[in-house]
Amino acid sequence: MHSPAAKVSGYVVLMIVQIIFLVLFWLFVRYEKTALPRAIDAEDAGSANEHVSKYPQFQDIQVMIFIGFGFLMTFLRKYGYSATGFTLFMAALVVQWSVLMKGFLHMEDGKISLSLENIIDADIAAAVPLISMGALLGRTTPIQLLCMSIFEVALFAANEYVALHVFSICDCGGSITVHAFGAYFGLAVALMLRPASDQNEAGKLEGASYTSDIFAMIGTTFLWVYWPSFNSVLANGTGGERAILNTFLSLAAATVTTFVVSALVSHENKLDMVHVQNSTLAGGVAVGTVCNLLLGAHGAVLIGIIAGTVSVLGYRYLTPWMTANLRLHDTCGVHNLHGMPALISAIASAIYASMATVGEYQSELQDIFPAMVGTNGTETKIMGGLGRNATSQAGYQLFGIAVTLLIAIGGGILTGAVLKYTNFRNLKKDEHHQDEHYWEVPAAENKEEYLNMLAKLLDDDAVAAANSNSQSAANFNWRPFLLRNWNAIVPANNLYVRGALH
Repeated sequence: MHSPAAKVSGYVVLMIVQIIFLVLFWLFVRYEKTALPRAIDAEDAGSANEHVSKYPQFQDIQVMIFIGFGFLMTFLRKYGYSATGFTLFMAALVVQWSVLMKGFLHMEDGKISLSLENIIDADIAAAVPLISMGALLGRTTPIQLLCMSIFEVALFAANEYVALHVFSICDCGGSITVHAFGAYFGLAVALMLRPASDQNEAGKLEGASYTSDIFAMIGTTFLWVYWPSFNSVLANGTGGERAILNTFLSLAAATVTTFVVSALVSHENKLDMVHVQNSTLAGGVAVGTVCNLLLGAHGAVLIGIIAGTVSVLGYRYLTPWMTANLRLHDTCGVHNLHGMPALISAIASAIYASMATVGEYQSELQDIFPAMVGTNGTETKIMGGLGRNATSQAGYQLFGIAVTLLIAIGGGILTGAVLKYTNFRNLKKDEHHQDEHYWEVPAAENKEEYLNMLAKLLDDDAVAAANSNSQSAANFNWRPFLLRNWNAIVPANNLYVRGALH
């Protein structure tokens, strides 16, 4: 068991990191011109601001990150505080770090410009370590999550820059750069932190309760409702509306498919709440990279059907296989919700890129596939230059996902090795999936615990002593006996059970 001093030192490190961020913001970050006051003598000083704010979509993404992701991970019956609390902590940390890391790659005159678009980008980046956290949920300390987030966001920012600005791939909804990266980085870390062979069985608290599953369903609902904003916020022109339409249709198709496939493959042909909580969202991931393309309604629905099917089958068959054979405990099943649907999206992007023409996309081709416009003689950082044909663009789409997987898995393995073999404290098996190690929690309200304690108290001798009138046990009034022995049964401050007895 770790000492209180070790806990305190860990939180001191967190504060030091925040202070370092403060210094970096002070030295390098400045408001963008659109966020500064206008000059008094400016011609348009009194006119309305023509800048179209994306604040409504920013709010939607905030809800997804801080509420959707947080509540989706509350399915563990004893880990609700950590699921929601650490989501808030990590997102707040990563948003700041992402502004800095992405800003360093796009500096002007040695300064980072800060605008609403930068914060939206940073919010989207916050999804990356949260996805990875899902693969490790309940098996890491806050300091390990901090370390993982710092390394991961740095690698994510570099990979995103290469994918979007060097390879010039299309990835409007971030399925390649966000979902695939976060999923496979987290899985690689989980592989490095996997348990020994003799401890591979599921933990005693690695499961849901009826109530915790309901809370997790709240997260699912928020993510489902706001996912079109997540995919469309970075789209330009009419591509923004297409992104909303395609995402909604894909989510709807994935949801229907999830219910059907879940009933077909689950025990006794009953619906599995794990599938409903997660696989219904797979359509939003699978359509992400291509959401602003000319898919047609049928294309979006087809992608949703494929994603829902693959995700449910992954939860039903692949996840148990990975646990049994690789000792890889993917707690939230991020491989099925984010990983495989992101691969589907990457493949779809190659297919649709191979069919893209100027006649179809008109003036928007430059926004969606920048490298397909211009000539190879143009001075540019884009790999291979401009003027790509559709087949080459399709190849770069596949190259982009391949490099993303390589960086994510390689970076995850290195990060996992650091967390495992350095001075970081690793949780023991009996410490997994419990809030009480890092949170002040109320007295236990587990029904089984009370039944076990009652069984110890209410043996034959206790009944005989309590039943002074020699009544039969069936007719004995247990309530006065339980109240007299209350302090021996449960903590005095547990109002939940006290109310039940009264």
